Amino acid sequence: MIYPQKLSSKKGNKLINILLISSILLAFILIIINRLTTPSIPWAALANCGIIYVWITVLYSIKKRINIAGHVLLQTIIISAVLLYIDKELGFKGWSIHIAIPIVLMIANLTMLILTIVSYKKYIKYAIYQLIIVLISMIPMVFIMKKMMQPTVLNIIAIAISIINLIISLALSYRDVKDAVIRKFHM
Repeated sequence: MIYPQKLSSKKGNKLINILLISSILLAFILIIINRLTTPSIPWAALANCGIIYVWITVLYSIKKRINIAGHVLLQTIIISAVLLYIDKELGFKGWSIHIAIPIVLMIANLTMLILTIVSYKKYIKYAIYQLIIVLISMIPMVFIMKKMMQPTVLNIIAIAISIINLIISLALSYRDVKDAVIRKFHM
């Protein structure tokens, strides 16, 4: 059986550097084309935002020993920031906070729930990340309670999924969480 040759780390780093430089050049070319053709529409900024997002994801994924829950948290934060930026650049219609981010939060919470169910013995590795995602999911509830944002169906569903996810996760691994807290705080 013939296997593909493995890239050495030196060749891999060289390839990453070439691709990174190509991405930077592409970003500048997009900005120049945008300024020359349609300066009133910031489409180059949106495309460059996508390029930056891809590189953050790639560089984070290349690292060894990546905690899946940490990756889910990072993706949730970055995708939410990108969606807010795109909405702002397009005149802020509010679709990012009323539709897109609640969907991202629902997916993140469901992903964390699946991780908890599939590997409940390793729940402690995911617990802090899950807690942070739950806290991020509660931000719309704070805005709704302070009358800074109108409640939408998707926001309410995202908040409910987050609370249910936390309850199920704690129920599945209550003993492990309790043991970890006792061990960490010497109780």
